[in-house]
Amino acid sequence: MLADKAYDADAIRADLAKRNIKPVVPGRSNRRVKIEHDRTLYKQRNRIERMFGHLKINRAVATRYDQLASSFLGMVHLATAKYWLKFVHAA
Repeated sequence: MLADKAYDADAIRADLAKRNIKPVVPGRSNRRVKIEHDRTLYKQRNRIERMFGHLKINRAVATRYDQLASSFLGMVHLATAKYWLKFVHAA
């Protein structure tokens, strides 16, 4: 499970361990015992989170007006293509 520091709780970590899920959550700064995490994987989580932030600029994606999952997915594809075209055009 990839998450930010807000999900650094012993109860959440115990539940993940019980379900055989490896947490990639950095420990909070006030933790006495430092917890190791995969920094490379955590950086990838940040990239995905920033991509969703860019997609939410599109109002239809942010508010999810579509009733069907397929039409919402189509809107996500359109928003992603629109975002991607800015980089292709610049190159």
